Amino acid sequence: MTLSVEDRLDISELLALHGHLVDNGELERLDELFTDDIVYETSNLGHGEVHGLAAFRDMARARAGAPGAPVGHHVTNIVLTEAGDGRVHARSKGIGAGPDGECGSVSYEDVIVRGERGWRISRRRITLHFTPAGAPDTEGADT
Repeated sequence: MTLSVEDRLDISELLALHGHLVDNGELERLDELFTDDIVYETSNLGHGEVHGLAAFRDMARARAGAPGAPVGHHVTNIVLTEAGDGRVHARSKGIGAGPDGECGSVSYEDVIVRGERGWRISRRRITLHFTPAGAPDTEGADT
């Protein structure tokens, strides 16, 4: 499979759609973004792995009211790699803005598949970055 320019644009727009739907509370539209059997892995954030679109919606509703939950999700630095069998691997960066103005940086690693409804994310792993890459581990250090 060779990704066309149109495929790349469609997938980039799909990845950007996440922030709009989640930040606007349009959780009933998440089928425009994810497959029904989505695996959403947030272990690094302390939330484990969620299986299925209904379970993801439940998690998103619960997290929306949690203290410190992001009020804005912004995606950038999208890199797409063809994986064969109608699949694409996508790596992107995310910036989450909290209600107090604090921001955090994450990496998204997605498996995206083409189905009857177009491109959808079938697996997403989110990694929150706590320290800059290559920075010495300062936990427990005397200050």
